[in-house]
Parts: sequence; C-alpha cells; structure tokens
Amino acid sequence: MTDLFEDFEHTAWRLETQRGYASDRLSPSWERFMRGESFGFNPESSWHANVRAQTRQGKRFERVRLVDDPPTEGQRFLMASGLGNVEAGEDIRNLYRSEAQRLGLPNDDFWLFDSRTVVKFVIDDHGVTLGVRVLDDPEAVVRACQARDAAWHHAIATAEFHARVPSSR
Repeated sequence: MTDLFEDFEHTAWRLETQRGYASDRLSPSWERFMRGESFGFNPESSWHANVRAQTRQGKRFERVRLVDDPPTEGQRFLMASGLGNVEAGEDIRNLYRSEAQRLGLPNDDFWLFDSRTVVKFVIDDHGVTLGVRVLDDPEAVVRACQARDAAWHHAIATAEFHARVPSSR
C-alpha cells in the first residue's frame, strides 16, 4: 500500500473518524504531547519528506479529521501533531462529529487516491488498525468521493479550527 503515497497522480485524501489511534499512543511523539511540547515540520520524518516531495510536484495531500466537542485526548494529539503535517504541505481540515453525522458521513477511516482507489481501514474498538481493504469498484469509489465532497465542503481549515477550540491543557 505504501507505493500509493508516491505513485498517485493528483490527490491523496483521507477521512479520519476515530477518537484516538493506538499507533499514536505508542509513538514517541505521544510522550512529547503529554509534556505539552509543540510539533512542527520534521525533515527527518519519512512522512513529512514524502508529503513535501509530492506536493512540490503539484500533487495534493488532504484530510478531514472528525473531532468531538470537546475533543478527546487522541484528537488533541492529532491536532497538535498535525501542525507538522500542514507545514510539510498537507491541507488538513476538521469537522465536528455532530456535523459529520448530520451529513451522513461514514464512520470508517479511508484514503482515496485520485478518485479511483479507496483504502479502507479495519480498526477495532481500541483504535488498533487490524488491516486495510483496497477497493476500486465503482460503487465504493463513488461513495468515497461523495463523502469527500461533503466533508471537504463543511470542514474548517486547521488554523481557523485551532483558534476556535479552547485549549484543554
């Protein structure tokens, strides 16, 4: 699956729906977050380096994160760590979960590559990613495109969202 993050032609778009991810809690950045440290662009990060390389070619990395009101600890971590992703070149936006439910957005995390390939995550109740399903059938792709369009239209840009959400630390 990792080749999709380099080989896409135009857009890599993600919907993040979880209240927290086990992989985040296990990362070294979690401890930094718990100490109240800030996160920025890290040229040593393979993710940031790839985002920067792809966006220099005119490709777009975009994502919408669902956020509870108030945000969970896991969502606050994503908001903090996402600042480095934005600095690397991603366009990350946030959408309150209540609005996502009103819009009928799916509860599943997925990546959508070039409006052709959907990578749907299988995540358990503890935020552990059990695997992914790669889908390219027209029905799955159309549903993902519709979710993307609705989420993107209503989501709030990172800087604006951060200004609206009171710090809980």
